[in-house]
Amino acid sequence: MAKVKLIGEVTPEQVLDWKKDHGKLFGIIVDGHICYLKKPDRKILSYASVAGKTDNVKFNETILKNCFLGGSEAIQTDDDLFLGACTKLSEIIQFKEAELVNF
Repeated sequence: MAKVKLIGEVTPEQVLDWKKDHGKLFGIIVDGHICYLKKPDRKILSYASVAGKTDNVKFNETILKNCFLGGSEAIQTDDDLFLGACTKLSEIIQFKEAELVNF
């Protein structure tokens, strides 16, 4: 059985190039569409946090727009696909475990 190609799917070589340039890479698949995202940095998180203070959807929109490397543009423009992707965006924001020590 042949693998179904997703809308916006890129070559494995492109994925490797992005990983070299951006480190960790994520893919979000929604209803047959795929988009590729880099991990957000501090600047993107700060910008998204400010945008999200007045509108919760703006936080997700900012993360998606600024971390988007390629794939199906419809995930950014179609409300149903966008909202589906939003359910996974929080998973690309990862923090290291920290420890607080009292002296």
